[in-house]
Amino acid sequence: MIGYTLPALVSVPVVVAIELAVLRTGLFRRPAYWISLAIVLGFQIPVDGWLTKLSAPIVVYDPAHNSGLRWPWDIPVEDFLFGFSLVTLVLLLWERQRQRAREDAQA
Repeated sequence: MIGYTLPALVSVPVVVAIELAVLRTGLFRRPAYWISLAIVLGFQIPVDGWLTKLSAPIVVYDPAHNSGLRWPWDIPVEDFLFGFSLVTLVLLLWERQRQRAREDAQA
């Protein structure tokens, strides 16, 4: 469980803490961010479901390294946690860079 589940569980609060304590971009208050996550999820579910389906998997996870919880279509729940963390961190860094560029242009 530690091999994949623990980093997935830790990644979410770390990314949220980075936004709330360091970057403070306000991204979580924007509807566009949540719409973006819904779009990502809309593509992640069929693709990840096809790649990880137990009937004929293309990607195989070692059961000793994850929680064993799969939903929907046999997708390991850890994939959603990592997906949130990766997409959110990229958007946060992108937004922070955009804000800095705007501040530099005004100076």
